[in-house]
Amino acid sequence: MTAEGAAVSTRTVARQCTLCEAHCGIRVTVDHDRVTRIEGDPDDVLSRGYICPKATALAGLHHDPDRLRRPMRRVGDGFEEIGWDEAFALAGKRLRAVRRRHGRDAIAMYLGNPAAHSSSVVYGIALRVALLTRKFYSASSIDQFPQEFAAWKMFGSNVLMPIADIDRTDRLLVLGANPAVSNGSITTMPDARGRIAAIRRRGGTVVVVDPRRTETARLADEHVAVRPGGDPYLLLGMLHTILTEGTGPAPGTVPLTGVEELAELVAPCTPEAMASRAGVDADTIRRLARDHVAARSAIAYARIGVCHQVTGTLTHWLVNTLNAVTGNLDRPGGQMFATPPIDAARLVRLLGSGYGLWSSRTGEHKSFRTELPVVGLADEMLGDGKGSAGPVRALVTYAGNPVLSTPQGGRLDEALEGLDFFVAVDMYLTETSRHADLILPPVSHLEREEFDFLFPVFSVRNNARFNARVFEPAADALEDWQILSRLTLEVLPLPLRSRLTRPLRTLLDRLSPLRLGALGVLTGPHGVLRRGRRGLTLGKIRRSPGGVDLGPLQPRLRSLVATRDRRVHVAPPEFVDETRRLLAGTENDARDTEFDLRLIGRRHLRSNNSWMHNIPTMVKGRDRCTVLMHPDDAASRSLVHGQPVTVRSRIGSIVVPVEVSDEIRAGTVAIPHGWGHDEKGVGWSTAAAHPGANVNLLHDPAVTDTFTGNAAVNATMVNVAATTAGTAVRPSD
Repeated sequence: MTAEGAAVSTRTVARQCTLCEAHCGIRVTVDHDRVTRIEGDPDDVLSRGYICPKATALAGLHHDPDRLRRPMRRVGDGFEEIGWDEAFALAGKRLRAVRRRHGRDAIAMYLGNPAAHSSSVVYGIALRVALLTRKFYSASSIDQFPQEFAAWKMFGSNVLMPIADIDRTDRLLVLGANPAVSNGSITTMPDARGRIAAIRRRGGTVVVVDPRRTETARLADEHVAVRPGGDPYLLLGMLHTILTEGTGPAPGTVPLTGVEELAELVAPCTPEAMASRAGVDADTIRRLARDHVAARSAIAYARIGVCHQVTGTLTHWLVNTLNAVTGNLDRPGGQMFATPPIDAARLVRLLGSGYGLWSSRTGEHKSFRTELPVVGLADEMLGDGKGSAGPVRALVTYAGNPVLSTPQGGRLDEALEGLDFFVAVDMYLTETSRHADLILPPVSHLEREEFDFLFPVFSVRNNARFNARVFEPAADALEDWQILSRLTLEVLPLPLRSRLTRPLRTLLDRLSPLRLGALGVLTGPHGVLRRGRRGLTLGKIRRSPGGVDLGPLQPRLRSLVATRDRRVHVAPPEFVDETRRLLAGTENDARDTEFDLRLIGRRHLRSNNSWMHNIPTMVKGRDRCTVLMHPDDAASRSLVHGQPVTVRSRIGSIVVPVEVSDEIRAGTVAIPHGWGHDEKGVGWSTAAAHPGANVNLLHDPAVTDTFTGNAAVNATMVNVAATTAGTAVRPSD
């Protein structure tokens, strides 16, 4: 090939990596039909050239020979390829039959985490509406329900989850989060490491509260090794100090209500009284409070580590309240709210949370934002003779792997096998989709052309960026939104289906995500309808290399707050009552001699839940599915680094290697989630060679956040012992 020919064959496309919430800008270089390089885009207005190792996995995902490219129908114990029209007809026929025979709530739907990373999530919601079912689940109830519930009670809307204005703060207090690995969650901050370093360079301080000395803690000025589950007690002690020393509440842009009730609640919560429960000494609690008040600006930022506790909602409420009473709510350098190109917070803030509109079959869990907690999914399918409604007979999943990602007591495999029909929209034959009757695979990430609706709502800087397509999809391939819209048509209860399906399909084909995005930008706060000729259009964003910088976050809570009195409620009565019950209780597990270690989760930079372990570059090197243990705990059990051990809870047991390190608090162990790729029939060859173990087999699905039913998978009591010959991974009897 001539040099001129080689130049023509090579091209570079700027877009974002959509594997996690950071959505870092990347440049993808392609030679003919192969990705040859992925690097950070220095022109990107948010990430400015930063990427983490996961971004390079986009090439592996696109070229992976294990990735499904055609619809697959179950035949006996295997699958065969079929055409799209035949697949949609089959899905519609079987789902409608279940609804006709057993009722609309006999069909359940589950949306996985990757769904939120695509504008196609809008069509997932449309499918849910068309199904008319109350049995709707998503990864949110193993992730962020407590954060949303606290926002609803305090600000009047679950979408008003405040963002850490990290680029302008003088003090960052991190609880239960590891942004150096995650690059932010519900606070989108690409290159969190660089942003944390910038705080310290400008004379600010960073403190990390975590049972483990995380990657973020290693970058901080101070690491506070809190006891697992001790976060609310630490925060109560801090609030006691602030409200009794006359240093708060400080004035803010939005009036607060409930300050007197809050002061009364925390009056007995002296640092000395909270120290043993928090696992943090009283002097440290008092100093953390005083330093938060003294800083010119400060943020307490909490995330999934505290969501995964029975006190998840209470802890997020206390975090927001700490920022509010110190004057760090809705101000530069504190907790703020973005002004994105499509202002979703303003559009949906008055819709309500839907809390308690219905309950699970057993009555154990209430709906929140019109969905049920996923920890109850196996119960809904198996029935167990409980409840008045019939069990779920059919399931639709989109980009989800709940067999690995949710605690179900090891019963979800059995439940999926007993369904009448199961259709999965998924790129792979996973631990979950292997049970499906029909698998509908969308195109790869690099074959999509998108404009992100969601994550600019939680970005640390206002921005608008377009996601260009790297490869044209094959002629017979479909994008996520096209699959979901076709399924929507198939399940709509149309009296004249044969006549109406074609015109409705034509209409939906025209309502692409880009057309919806263009309309949202046009009418949004930066759009031409509000800003005139200088305003944004989707065309302008598409033509802007690296996107459009819309400036730093601005105070705007006064216009967003959706409580009836237009005030921030710092002492919701339900939270006050539950805190009193919490303070009056005792720690029973402290005397447990059988299960004497508290289990927490941990993240890895090269892993993302359960679906990146089939990329060789993401799993090479040392084993990352280990149980991290303090040297004192290992020595007392005669365990050595690398030794296989059995980790057992009251629910089940798994076998993993032990990793001995003083980076974790004594009495605590940590295991990452998303592993366990050793199930028969799974189509992930690389993942099967590095299976790890499913930590969710250890967690009790009945143990949840008090208010939301969010899975509480932190602070599970376990024991660890040397593995004996013949030990098998199993749920407990």
